Amino acid sequence: MILHMLYETLIAPFAEFAFMRRALVASVALALGSAPIGLLLVMRRMSLMGDAMSHAVLPGAAIGFMLAGLSLPAMSIGGFVAGVLVAALAGIATRYTSVREDASFAAFYLMSLAAGVLLVSVSGSNVDLMHILFGSVLAVDDAALLLVASVATVTLLTLAVIWRALLIECLDPVFLFSMRGHGPWWHQLFLLLVVLNLVAGFQALGTLMAVGLMMLPAISARLWARSVGGMLVASVLIATVSGVGGLLLSYHVELPSGPAIILLAGVIYLLSLLVGKQGGALPRYLRGRHLAE
Repeated sequence: MILHMLYETLIAPFAEFAFMRRALVASVALALGSAPIGLLLVMRRMSLMGDAMSHAVLPGAAIGFMLAGLSLPAMSIGGFVAGVLVAALAGIATRYTSVREDASFAAFYLMSLAAGVLLVSVSGSNVDLMHILFGSVLAVDDAALLLVASVATVTLLTLAVIWRALLIECLDPVFLFSMRGHGPWWHQLFLLLVVLNLVAGFQALGTLMAVGLMMLPAISARLWARSVGGMLVASVLIATVSGVGGLLLSYHVELPSGPAIILLAGVIYLLSLLVGKQGGALPRYLRGRHLAE
């Protein structure tokens, strides 16, 4: 009886429906690609920059939509070009003015968000705008699934090559510069990976939700693990659990899939704040009492 209930709750939705299986694969691929990127953003103290970049892809996706409708290649290429353009403009503003990088990204992403919403509102309906902003992982088709899987593969292979350089840049950029480690080049390549993963994520979760699966698991992982490797594993596991659990919630409780995934990641973050082994409120309180005694 218990096994039957577990099957009906956890396995049957994916076994019986092809759209659920595609959504499952897309969620796992997003978790594998986005979670390591999110962890690096957190370690580099660029968490809010991920949010800025997620908005930056909107005008490009909107232009692709205007030219070709709900075309995956057109919207993806447009989103990627827009994200890279915003990153480049923010970098130029930071390099040649006194404005800091985070402020530059904030300014350009606000303009990008406003321009994207305006373009979609003028050229399409409210339904089109909602689709681009919030996506639908349950509507992922084979082409979108191939894109998400390809981006995750490229991300993992690239990180395998440049991971050490990115870590050194996070911890000691002066040392990397002194060793002629080409820190700015690694930084730009990392920003390209951020844009790629946000473009892949907006196909399933929309431009406003894609950054959630990137950042929330990474922030939660900092509360569970001390080493970088431990945080990497924890962030991927939390992102995967959030994706799979959110899909099951959306199926059984009839909730929108994207918000369900991100809200589940948020619940895990709140629990981590309370009981996380490496910084949660309760363990810190218990350690304080133990030292006081």
